[in-house]
Amino acid sequence: MRFLPLVVLGIAVVIPVSAQEAPSPLPRLTEPIRFDGVVDDAAWARVPVLPLRQYQPTWGGPVEHETELRIAYDDEYLYFSAVNIDTQPTTATTYRRDDWSDRDDQIAIGIDSFNDFETQSAFVLYSTEARIDAQFTDDAREQSSVNTDWNTFWDGLVSRSDLGWQAEVRIPWSSLRFETPKDGSPVTMGFSAYRYRADGGYLYQYPGNRNDWGFWSFLKPSKGARRTLQGLASSRPLYITPFITAGLGQEYALNDAETAYERDDSPTLDAGLDLKYSLTSNLTLDATVNTDFAQVEADNQQVNLTRFSLFFPEKRQFFLERTGNFDFSFGGFDRVFYSRRIGIVDGSQVRLLGGGRVVGRVGNWDLGLLSLQTGRENGLPTENFGVLRLKRSVLNSNSYVGGISTSRVDENGDYNAAFGVDGVLNFFGDDLVRFGWVQSFETGEENGVVSADNARYRLLIERARSTGFLYSAGIGGAGASYRPGVGFQLRENYLNLNSGIGYGWQSEAETLLQSWSVGGRMDGWYERHQERFGTVQAVLDWSASFRSQYNLNGDITLERENLVEGFSLSDDAEILAGEYTFVSGQVGVETPGGNALKTEARLRAGKFFDGNQVVTSISPVWSITERFAVNGTYAYSRLRFPERDQAFDAHLLQGRADLMLSTRVTFSAFLQFNSAVDAVLVNARFRFNPREGNDFYLVYNEGLNTERAGSSPRLPYSQGRTLLAKYTYTFVR
Repeated sequence: MRFLPLVVLGIAVVIPVSAQEAPSPLPRLTEPIRFDGVVDDAAWARVPVLPLRQYQPTWGGPVEHETELRIAYDDEYLYFSAVNIDTQPTTATTYRRDDWSDRDDQIAIGIDSFNDFETQSAFVLYSTEARIDAQFTDDAREQSSVNTDWNTFWDGLVSRSDLGWQAEVRIPWSSLRFETPKDGSPVTMGFSAYRYRADGGYLYQYPGNRNDWGFWSFLKPSKGARRTLQGLASSRPLYITPFITAGLGQEYALNDAETAYERDDSPTLDAGLDLKYSLTSNLTLDATVNTDFAQVEADNQQVNLTRFSLFFPEKRQFFLERTGNFDFSFGGFDRVFYSRRIGIVDGSQVRLLGGGRVVGRVGNWDLGLLSLQTGRENGLPTENFGVLRLKRSVLNSNSYVGGISTSRVDENGDYNAAFGVDGVLNFFGDDLVRFGWVQSFETGEENGVVSADNARYRLLIERARSTGFLYSAGIGGAGASYRPGVGFQLRENYLNLNSGIGYGWQSEAETLLQSWSVGGRMDGWYERHQERFGTVQAVLDWSASFRSQYNLNGDITLERENLVEGFSLSDDAEILAGEYTFVSGQVGVETPGGNALKTEARLRAGKFFDGNQVVTSISPVWSITERFAVNGTYAYSRLRFPERDQAFDAHLLQGRADLMLSTRVTFSAFLQFNSAVDAVLVNARFRFNPREGNDFYLVYNEGLNTERAGSSPRLPYSQGRTLLAKYTYTFVR
């Protein structure tokens, strides 16, 4: 072990830094691979098999099912192969792209191509040849650190027989970003790989990570094996993707006399262009002109039982690649840059005229740069949105410092801007110090340069593990004038104090109980403009996982709310201003993934302000055949306030059916019913994807009114409908 001195605020601190194991060379192919999904080439026979360790159900157990995973490369591709010997039929439930779950037999490889111990690209191949590609950020510390909506160019082929299944994966180097050393020295990358067998939940992993860092421990970027690649040069391809959309929209608007709703038909024909170019070996430009998001899936409906705004994740492909380069969050949903502020207003699309992004690395700095212009629509002015995000490692591979600036300027000269610094410091072990400070500036505000009034800040210390003794403690807050115009913020003008302790355990024997954890945490939000704590919450939670692959979890929550202003749940129920103390409990269960039918269910019951609550949900997934599957969620919220004779009932039903003729031809129908907003939403998509970058979509959307009788004039059955076709073709040179 060596020691690294650091001077912080004039105080010398000595930080122990563990020595890294010297990386070993990755096998380089000396003859071509016949890419056909059968691992019988002489070239493969010369590549050593990766040493695997059982990750689950019992960490460190034997590799009970014969598995051979290999990684090799040549000038053009990185190759990954698998030979999975198994006399039992493979568990295969889907041909759908990016449907990553524990219900299918699969192999995967994770590649930390920047060797930054924080990010990686993962490529997953099912036994049906269904593919998943994902990008990892922030060392996969949270579920939200993994983006499965990202897509890139690669291939995977599978062959199945009575003896099991084999697979070959081929990833062009042009789909991976890395820096080519100028002195001709080898490129170093981090690699992880696994084979998963759904029947029994067996996962065999390389390089043999322990399940100590949460769900993604088996693909944690910082724990990948470091390997060197000699004579490798990154390419700089140019991708040009023109697209055309055509369709018909129908809307129902109240006539001038306000006596009836009349239908307005509006045919559309539009075109645009996306461009991707590697400016350097690890810096990519994405440009867009007249961007269209017709093929994007509909948002999942939610029932809001709080006084805060709902958060919806980003689904538009343009914003999804290397999202970690733009991430500047304060935990939970709060963040300085929220891409859905661009081109979406009140849930409706606003035309994106064009702009671009630059993402990648410059020297030791991770860079994210964005500038986009929206059009005039529905009385809104045209606006320019800008983001600049920089990060770089310090001290060690688990630490960084960075900064961000955002801007939002409309054609009238009104502006909102934010500037901030943040970082994570890992002084020893898995203990982290997180800090962040951002100040916003806006037209019409005092805009103090160094002032807490227009700032958002956080300081948090935590142990970033899931086993052993765990702790966290933090302080944060936001000033009365802090408004992130391109971000997301739940609360205003508050001070937050939080702390937590816990313990996690993982078995290394074939026991009935494989892991459990228990913990407690407390959060308090002091509302400074009211000079009182608005919310104080204490939570005791637990979870347990069994060798049978059943998972249980639950919590008991004590909450104290001091509402200066009430809020409405519906026209028939509201929460009044006042002081409340209430307790509720929740229990959840998840069934094994290797079955044709998998289910997750939750139930919360107890007090809710001055009333009672029962909130339950069930989410089954049923793979009827490999080519046809249905899944959905039914959630029911039942609130009763007997002293005020008020009641609130909300039914949320989401159902999806997928017909998968192959991995290239799919049809999906998504139906949602939300009684809280009296609406039914229908989204149906047909996709033909003959190859990556070449897509034809046919999309149908419609909203239906469920409460028509109480309106005058009577509402139409349909809120509006659209039928759109979109075709894209990517030219590569």
